[in-house]
Amino acid sequence: MDEVLNRVDWQKQDLLPVIVQDAETNEVLMMAYMDREALELSLKTKIAHYFSRSKQRIWKKGESSGHTQEIKSFNIDCDNDTLLIKVKQNGVACHTGRRSCFFTELESGEVESEVEVNLNNTYGVIDTLYHTIQERKSADPETSWTAKLLSKGENTILKKVVEEAGEYCFAHKDDDEAEMVYEAADLTYHMLVALASKNISPDRIKQELARRFGISGIAEKNSREA
Repeated sequence: MDEVLNRVDWQKQDLLPVIVQDAETNEVLMMAYMDREALELSLKTKIAHYFSRSKQRIWKKGESSGHTQEIKSFNIDCDNDTLLIKVKQNGVACHTGRRSCFFTELESGEVESEVEVNLNNTYGVIDTLYHTIQERKSADPETSWTAKLLSKGENTILKKVVEEAGEYCFAHKDDDEAEMVYEAADLTYHMLVALASKNISPDRIKQELARRFGISGIAEKNSREA
């Protein structure tokens, strides 16, 4: 296994760019990255594993949606620094619900394919909302509130987070359950906008919360202060 892994020129980069094609049609489905561990897992299991730069961890393609990729072949380029894999795609490759990630014509901005699956049935609502916010970065601020908010910059985004946190606190003090739920939803949305502006996936918040299991709140706080 080491002999195969060492064919990659890891001295050029820690993350290996990976082009993913459909094994039957040769359609380009997506582009992702593998570190050494992700490539080793992919070689061993013949199921695509990647390193997510936004999640900052290895992820098995389809771990949430079930849209896995069965690898049929691995090819490395002449410079030993880019990989081409051909896969059997189960479901769709793109988190938007489209078959391929390459569905927008660059010059016109025209979308060339329709959504094939309902992502609300495959991803959690937080992940779906985060990806939707990311997509809105390129939308028209005149027609999208999210795009307008993002276009106004950091101060406006953070002002809305503080504003929504305050409104939640007022609802909490008033013991208004319905209003607490409503304002918590607003706060969650604006927090996700702030995270998306820095390309920080909510998966990293989940990882941090998971890390804290088994650690007392006092010990965790003390460790940060130290």
